[in-house]
Amino acid sequence: MATYKQIQDDIRSIHKVVVKSCWIAHVKELNGLQLRQAPNRISPSQRKYPCPEQFRPLIEQSIIKFGILPKLYGA
Repeated sequence: MATYKQIQDDIRSIHKVVVKSCWIAHVKELNGLQLRQAPNRISPSQRKYPCPEQFRPLIEQSIIKFGILPKLYGA
């Protein structure tokens, strides 16, 4: 399984954008993937920095590429 750093590097090299690791966690959660609770997370029920909608497809492409999320919708 790819690390958050590998996902960030993949997106940076292809799209020239830097994504936050908390955005990656949010996208994984939105797609139903199991996550661990970060020890420094302030509130377990809400996110301080949710992923902006324009970056969600980039992150989903990368996690599909690394095999973390199965291909959906015949893409």
